[in-house]
Amino acid sequence: MRYVLSTVLVLACLASALPAQENLGRGRISGNVVDETGVGVPGALVVAQSLQGSARLEGKTDKKGHFAVGGLGSGTWRVTASKDGYVSAYMEMPVSQLKTNPQITLTLKSVSSVAAQSAEERGGSLIEEGQALLDEGRYDEAVAAFERFAAANPEVYGIRLAIATALLKKGDLDRAEAEFRGVLDKTSLTGEAAAKDKVLASRALSGLGELALKRGDFAAAQDAFRRVLDLSPEDAAAAYNVGEILFSNQKTDEAISYFELAVKIRPDWPKAYNRLGLVYLNKGDFDKALESLRKFVELDPQNPEAGNVRTTIAAIEKMKK
Repeated sequence: MRYVLSTVLVLACLASALPAQENLGRGRISGNVVDETGVGVPGALVVAQSLQGSARLEGKTDKKGHFAVGGLGSGTWRVTASKDGYVSAYMEMPVSQLKTNPQITLTLKSVSSVAAQSAEERGGSLIEEGQALLDEGRYDEAVAAFERFAAANPEVYGIRLAIATALLKKGDLDRAEAEFRGVLDKTSLTGEAAAKDKVLASRALSGLGELALKRGDFAAAQDAFRRVLDLSPEDAAAAYNVGEILFSNQKTDEAISYFELAVKIRPDWPKAYNRLGLVYLNKGDFDKALESLRKFVELDPQNPEAGNVRTTIAAIEKMKK
């Protein structure tokens, strides 16, 4: 009799221990499973897994993406949502049997969008790698990185500008010119892409202008930079470059008009004021030379050239006395 009683007690203890081990109870969770746009995902499997026991409970979302799962014990549960064509999502949450648990939302990303995002991240890392190599002067390696991006993203023809820039810095002028012109050939200044293509065309023309300067072809350089201004009248660098070319060809008055345009477009650009002051000085207009050179020092007093400019200012002031 004592043996039978002991057996009954053992069985009773085991029976009472099982629910605690599985962590089942009267708790209930509910919420929504949505896609990346916030629209409910119907028919998604929702699994609640106890982190304190072995209990595993399931449910499915309705046509609006709503779900509810009951029978949970108190403690921490991992709730996972999944459906074919989506990447699973989960969250861990405390569950109470004594009060209403807050609703949760799980967002499923489509497999295609995750793949696209991954490709975009890989592409971004290639561009960053190429730019870093370009900054370090490792031009061949930079071109190789940009070319890998171009191979994976042939529709992004703007990357050819980065390739052209690396070739230009390397001194491979013929290949750089081919790349710049290739971008120009692909741009369209009409239609929906006009705004973006206008920027690409301006940069390609600026590259051709710099390339022509390296070759000593001032006429071609001037033509390229003027075309940039036609496309982008607010391009201060293009105005400055045209001014430089004209000044180097002793066309002082024309040069002044372009340097004046540069400072009008960018009134906070010290470099343009410095050059404008020197051109006025060359012309013999001391008052305007002083005005521009003082503006340069005012805007950028720590510039390495500021000392020489201050000396020039002092010399002009002495001449005027």
